Amino acid sequence: MTQAIRIAIAGYGNLGRGAEAAIKKCPDMELVAVFSRRDPASVTLLDSAVPVYAMDEIEQFQDKVDVLILCGGSRTDLPEQGPYLAGLFNTVDSFDTHAKVPEYFAALDKPAQAAGKVALLSVGWDPGLFSLNRLFGEAILPDGETYSFWGKGLSQGHSDAVRRVPGVKSGVQYTLPSESAMARVRNGEQPTLTTREKHTRECFIVLEDGASADEVKEAIVTMPDYFADFDTTVNFIDDATFSQEHSSMPHGGFVIRSGVSGEEHHQQVMEFSLKLGSNPEFTASVLVAYARAVHKLSLAGERGAKSVLDVAPGLLSPKSPAQLRKELL
Repeated sequence: MTQAIRIAIAGYGNLGRGAEAAIKKCPDMELVAVFSRRDPASVTLLDSAVPVYAMDEIEQFQDKVDVLILCGGSRTDLPEQGPYLAGLFNTVDSFDTHAKVPEYFAALDKPAQAAGKVALLSVGWDPGLFSLNRLFGEAILPDGETYSFWGKGLSQGHSDAVRRVPGVKSGVQYTLPSESAMARVRNGEQPTLTTREKHTRECFIVLEDGASADEVKEAIVTMPDYFADFDTTVNFIDDATFSQEHSSMPHGGFVIRSGVSGEEHHQQVMEFSLKLGSNPEFTASVLVAYARAVHKLSLAGERGAKSVLDVAPGLLSPKSPAQLRKELL
């Protein structure tokens, strides 16, 4: 029997817990360790048999881990952790600051190339699965326009960003798509839509004692890459309301390519959609599938930074190429 892929998780928040749950559903994988910046004794896993170590011990495990799944936040954690860990392990992460992907790619590529490791970045549903569907749309219908809509749902990356604003005790952010804009696109129109016309953002915040609501709101609505280009509503609520109404993490979205083909300009619309009961659990499931691909790429001698656009779909599956051809083609 083939040896199980040895997986470790760096960071054990909602995404890390989702990754642990996803690994349990994969017979070809084994979770060998979790690394946390918290006191390991304070971290309770779904499986108590899996050891938890302090993050500063991670260098000692280079020969014991095939793929390290990075579950930190995109705003401050991954830009620091990603390049460092890419020089030690094969890694996969869910970096989701779209505007900074090129520079993050470059930051990962250098240490990964030098160490002979594979560093797969921006894996999840967007960026990730949505990125693939944007590529399919452009390649198949070159005469057209692509539209991405997110929500209604809780954004992990944006929620992480608001929680890091000074004065915020707890916080979440929901992305809301414009129904009228989506209807126009599905109807075959190719409207020019501004960022503000496609989505709005809504935040629910619990303030730290003594914090200024005005200062917190200003810091959120002017935050570059996250909120500055959107109409953003900031609501201040108490702990009880937050716990009762904002503890689940639904999300979803749509990628729509509207185009025409042939000399007669026949209208063609491609659409990919997701409806997620748990954003972190789904994102973690994508990370785990791509961790399998990272292991295969490493065994094949690949090295350096990669994105989902560089990975053949068959590598995500535990099945052999022959099985996939028989069952899925």
